[in-house]
Amino acid sequence: MLSVALRTLRARWVTFVGSFVALALGVALIAVMGLSLASSLNAPDGKPERFAAAPVVVKGADTLRVPTSNGIRVHKLAQPRAVPAGAVAKLKKLGTVVEDRSFAVRARGGPGDLVGHPWSTAAFAPYEIDAGRAPRAADEVVVSGDWAKPGERVRTDRGTVRVVGTVRVVGTVGMADTGRVVVTGRVVVTGRTGATGRTGATGQVSGAVARRGFENAVFYADERAAALSPRSVQLVVDADAAAVREAVRGSTGVQVLTGDARRHADADPDRDSGALTAMNAMFGTAGGVTGFVSVFVVASTFAFAVAQRRREFGLLRTAGATPGQIRRMVLAEALVVGVLASATGCVLGAYGAPRLAARMVDGGLAPGWFTIGDATWPYHLAFWTGLFVALCGVVAASWRAGRTAPVQALGEASADTRAMTRGRRLSGLVLLATAAVTLVLALLGDPGELLHRKTYVSRPMLLITAVALLAPVVVRPLTRLIAWLPARLPGAGGMLVRENAAAGVRRTAAIAAPVLVTVALAGSLLGATATLNEAKADETRRQTAADFVVTPASGAGFDAATLRGLREVSGAEVSATASSAVYVLEDGVSLAKSEARAADPGPLAATTRLPVEAGRTSDLDDDSLIVNREWQRHTVGQRVWVWLGDGTRKSLRIAAVMTTGTGDNGVYVTPRNAPGATVDRVDVALAAGADAHAVAAALRAAVHSSGGQVLTNGQWVRASHPETNRTTRLGLLLVLGIALLYTGISLANTMVMATSDRVRDLAVLRLAGATRWQVLRLVGAEALTVVAVGGVLGLLVAGLSLLGMWSALGLLSAPTTIEIPWTAVGAVLGACAVTAVVWSVIPAALALRRRAVELAGVRE
Repeated sequence: MLSVALRTLRARWVTFVGSFVALALGVALIAVMGLSLASSLNAPDGKPERFAAAPVVVKGADTLRVPTSNGIRVHKLAQPRAVPAGAVAKLKKLGTVVEDRSFAVRARGGPGDLVGHPWSTAAFAPYEIDAGRAPRAADEVVVSGDWAKPGERVRTDRGTVRVVGTVRVVGTVGMADTGRVVVTGRVVVTGRTGATGRTGATGQVSGAVARRGFENAVFYADERAAALSPRSVQLVVDADAAAVREAVRGSTGVQVLTGDARRHADADPDRDSGALTAMNAMFGTAGGVTGFVSVFVVASTFAFAVAQRRREFGLLRTAGATPGQIRRMVLAEALVVGVLASATGCVLGAYGAPRLAARMVDGGLAPGWFTIGDATWPYHLAFWTGLFVALCGVVAASWRAGRTAPVQALGEASADTRAMTRGRRLSGLVLLATAAVTLVLALLGDPGELLHRKTYVSRPMLLITAVALLAPVVVRPLTRLIAWLPARLPGAGGMLVRENAAAGVRRTAAIAAPVLVTVALAGSLLGATATLNEAKADETRRQTAADFVVTPASGAGFDAATLRGLREVSGAEVSATASSAVYVLEDGVSLAKSEARAADPGPLAATTRLPVEAGRTSDLDDDSLIVNREWQRHTVGQRVWVWLGDGTRKSLRIAAVMTTGTGDNGVYVTPRNAPGATVDRVDVALAAGADAHAVAAALRAAVHSSGGQVLTNGQWVRASHPETNRTTRLGLLLVLGIALLYTGISLANTMVMATSDRVRDLAVLRLAGATRWQVLRLVGAEALTVVAVGGVLGLLVAGLSLLGMWSALGLLSAPTTIEIPWTAVGAVLGACAVTAVVWSVIPAALALRRRAVELAGVRE
């Protein structure tokens, strides 16, 4: 059988090349995603940045640690605590203490992520002035980067400043009147810095700091920085590390850090691991989807390649071959192709993975140091998966071919009379029933689960497989429906297109499969994010009762003076709210975090329409909170132990319960239960008889000095329209891009296989009187018809998938409309149509260069 298989490979090289290409590319995709996923599992140890020259860092409490029966549960605090005053007093006795502060700064023409610091902390990076001088007065600053030149005046939300020098990053430096600071032997004592929205007076920039990759800094004189950000949570102490540890002993949550651990004093010490976590999720999603696409297309291609050879199997049976011999021959062919193609795919994967990693870094989706590691398991996974899929793809078809009697096989060679086998029908129905049952169970049990990315990414795969298995049942009637109008046009072309596509059910289903999977994925994934975003926008629109919404310029918060000015506006009901968090222990083992907003209950009820289903918003007080139905305990009047944003444990009464919605309803508390939270949003409702234009003008005047923005209700709803975060969006585009590229190549591959197998059919048309161009137009029209069939099936899958999300949103009291990304679906269909037409017409045109009589007599 092996020798027969090898001779068959040589004789039917077009078919086997098509199978080889599909499998090699599929294995390459799995290898690339596996290598990328393996490389994103662990981040390298980070190094300290802002405090690289400090020997010791002591960090104030910024985490909540709750012991449970299953271990200690940890969460980052929304409002980290400063180093306790008692510990600070002890530290001051050990040596000089330098207070550090961080606050957002917005400058015209400057980077969008400017952050302000006291100048005395610059030495701990350390920065060194190499031109100009340090800031000495309240109106002088030093900036990083090359966006401002010495002597240049720059307008910021904290005053106008002028640049007078440059600074470069060095090692340890010394301090003199010129502004150089000695940092050798110093200790940094830190908590997390808060940020305010204050605006200072007009000032001058007196130095420029060479760009340090981790931040765009603006250094103020220490006194000016203290005025802009009164709350200091980071202290630099000139003392021995052991003495510092002794001084902070007993201070809850305060950590003493040395060596590389000093990186935890930086603004975002976990950004590398956070980036890798996002990448890991993205590569996991991409790997799952591309793996599914690869397996789906490869199995379909191999099954089609075997189905094309029914006449050959019939002749072998007539010559005396047993069913077992035919099966072994087909499996041997698949084994040879599978081994060679899988090995080739692994080589292609090793070539493609580093290039994908480089593109990820260039696109900002991965840290600059991210590279592909030396893991070997992705190669094993890709190789054996490819070989397994190749063998599985031919098993069912070869079993059916082996069981067919010789006369029956020869009789079925021209048309597909039994394209749907009993096993295929049963498998399709089981998968379809599974999809329906799991959807109903999710809707009845936890509708919110259907809104999670892992769910709306995986569910379409089940539906795609089910519809693909059942496709032969609907291909013939669907084809006749799509080609109904062309068949009514004058001439025989439309009728021939309809009958050819309807008669070749297996061929039509195999060609439609790549179109089905691509359209279904594009419609399902992009439609799910669009539908969910629209639901969130509708939720914001329904809940916003304010006539105006005021936001701070830098996004950090409002200062007390600005808030007083807003509250003094005549004819306005002002509700100032702040972002915080509340933590609750569920089932005694799970520490859950809920985003919270702190607000006074009276103004809150006047400016916001909370989706309350039990209790009243006005019942909120300092001894209570408003929760949503996602909370394990959500009965009005019930008391629950929680931890506030700064880690304070407190028992609060449930004043009201909101619907779950899209999951963003969160929790509401009073300002007293959000210590340290800064007001970052002000909702304003007009009093009876107040003039909207006059109130708007007064609000703009109140925030003019701080650079705040006053938005109308409609402007706020549009400005806050949710957008899919960049990583998720690019991850979906990566998935769809790879899937489209692969399915496009597979579609072209299948078209070449199908067209090369119809040479005799084309010759018969030529002998019947059709011109060469008429035959080519017929081939192109058939290709478009089959693409239309795949597109309709793909839209059916996308619609069913989105229908489940729409139902879940309705049950969660967040009704919305189904958003189908018609532009993306149209682009995908257009690309598939062009690919199918080109790669069906080209081999047909090449074949038709020979005389029709010669083609009619060509052997299979």
